[in-house]
Amino acid sequence: MKIAIDGPAASGKSTLGAALAEKLGYLYFDTGVMYRAVTLAVLENNIDITDPQAVLRVVQTVHIEVTPPDHVNDGRQYTVWLDGIDVTWRVRQTDIDAQVSIPSTYAEVRAELVRQQRRIGERGNVVMVGRDIGTTVFPDADLKIYLDATVEERARRRTQEMLARGQVADSMQVLNNMRERDRLDSSRVASPLRPAQDALIIDNTQSSVEEVLNALLTLIAHIQSSGANC
Repeated sequence: MKIAIDGPAASGKSTLGAALAEKLGYLYFDTGVMYRAVTLAVLENNIDITDPQAVLRVVQTVHIEVTPPDHVNDGRQYTVWLDGIDVTWRVRQTDIDAQVSIPSTYAEVRAELVRQQRRIGERGNVVMVGRDIGTTVFPDADLKIYLDATVEERARRRTQEMLARGQVADSMQVLNNMRERDRLDSSRVASPLRPAQDALIIDNTQSSVEEVLNALLTLIAHIQSSGANC
């Protein structure tokens, strides 16, 4: 099976996707880290993030790799490498949150990264997480999920996540950044954030990961036994 999980920032996609992949024995692939790594490379090299061609050149020259966490025990679900350097937590910081939606609006940048994402996903038995998996990357996925929560709850989760890692986090700044990111993600021309027409929409504002996970495992078992798609 190919399982697509989409949704806005801090909706719980990564946590759910990783847990689901572990239960199924599937590959877990959070495509958003590719855009985050590109954003980090752009910012650290003082490149104009508003210049689409300059950002595209970065995408075409840097090497991004995502691997299992292996022996690192700091709560990560995978390790993100940018030109051989571990940037797993760096790409989750506030300055990346505030800028990552800009390069993601560039059609050529998205097209290049989508090609890489499809190459990985075509192996099958994958839980792929992002913002356009069910609509663009794998519209033929066997199961499409759109995970959502209120922006206030998502900002609260992101703030707690940052504080737990010992980072400085201003809750109001996080909330404002998230609202702006939602606006950019939903209004971009190239693959805007929206549920696929046949996606299962889940609001987990008040639901635990375990509740959603158990419901999905039951659904997946039904799909596998019947050979149906959702």
